[in-house]
Amino acid sequence: MTELRTLLAEVHERFREAPLCYGQGTENAWDEATALVLGVTGLPDAPPSLDACLDGTTTARIQRLAQRRVDERQPLAWLLGKTRYCGAWFQVEPGVVVPRSPIGPMLQDGLRPWLARPPQRILDLCCGCGCLGLLAAAQFPDAQVVLVDADPRAVDLAQRNAAALGLAGRMEVACANLFDGAPPGAFDLILCNPPYVDAADLSALPPEFAHEPSLGLAGGEDGLDVVRRVIDQAPAHLEKGGLLVCEVGLNAWRVNRAWPSLPFIWPDLPSSGPAVFLLAGLGNRSEIPLRQRSGL
Repeated sequence: MTELRTLLAEVHERFREAPLCYGQGTENAWDEATALVLGVTGLPDAPPSLDACLDGTTTARIQRLAQRRVDERQPLAWLLGKTRYCGAWFQVEPGVVVPRSPIGPMLQDGLRPWLARPPQRILDLCCGCGCLGLLAAAQFPDAQVVLVDADPRAVDLAQRNAAALGLAGRMEVACANLFDGAPPGAFDLILCNPPYVDAADLSALPPEFAHEPSLGLAGGEDGLDVVRRVIDQAPAHLEKGGLLVCEVGLNAWRVNRAWPSLPFIWPDLPSSGPAVFLLAGLGNRSEIPLRQRSGL
């Protein structure tokens, strides 16, 4: 038997000494060690006592996964097969990006003060494991939610997560290339965490992020290939007064320069700064003029 505090300290020290990179659900070695131990044991975030003892089988599994994390530099979420994001557990697996978008905490706050009314129909583009759309479904219980991704593996995973969270009855999940092939109809709220990593940053990713699929990360030379399509096509799929919420990472300056006439709102998020834009009032606009990439 091993005390929980002893095992946490051992795993923390192992992670601290290793050249690991964080940011896929945790921010440092201690958070990563805690996520591993709690993910395996199923203990709550605040266990009754760090003096609690773990049996040999559980201890051995934690130690084995910790060593794999160091040796393989894979995301911890993949090793566990799940991750906790915004208070909910989501199944994850290799081939699908690990949930970490700053849009999640915004949804938990009801997208206040930017959302004019409770949405009745929500679209999660580039849904990955479905985390954003499922959080939105939990936040807005009267809404119907559509999850869309171009990767069949992500679509399957999103369906499984919807079922595990008891939300499958309110979900429509489709394999589609953004709006092309998505279920018809307009939406009050469109959420999108598209691929937005530019070519230079993609080539320099640390191993943990390089393991993730390029389909979910690569945004072209300047990171805006998919973002352009989203901004161009979203108006035709938004209800009047609807809201587009889109993550672009470090590309805020490029977005502002490419579309200087659009009224972007850039919330100053504690975890990421201006990494997400909001656009309201696009519904019923047939076209948004785009700057060509050469003009950026």
